[in-house]
Amino acid sequence: MRIAVAALKKKENSQISMQAGRAPYYLIFNEKSEILGTVPNPFKRGGGGAGFGVAKMLADEKIDMVIAGGFGKNMIEALEERGMKYLEATGDVKEALLQIEKE
Repeated sequence: MRIAVAALKKKENSQISMQAGRAPYYLIFNEKSEILGTVPNPFKRGGGGAGFGVAKMLADEKIDMVIAGGFGKNMIEALEERGMKYLEATGDVKEALLQIEKE
């Protein structure tokens, strides 16, 4: 499983971004919470449609689950259309990943 976490910084100890579509970065992890890479979000600024663009970008990265502080309605629809799960979480990126591991 590949997990993308919307993050404020490029580091694993970053805080989760409250806005999925406008997150500055996405940190990519495997199911063991090992970091696989960092993807800058080209949709963090600009007009509408960020949710659709981010969903496509993450689908291209073969992401199975997306974690962010909040998701807009359009992004949720775009994720669901692509078969991706999503989870709202706040706080530290690593803490959110630990919660998933426990489930």
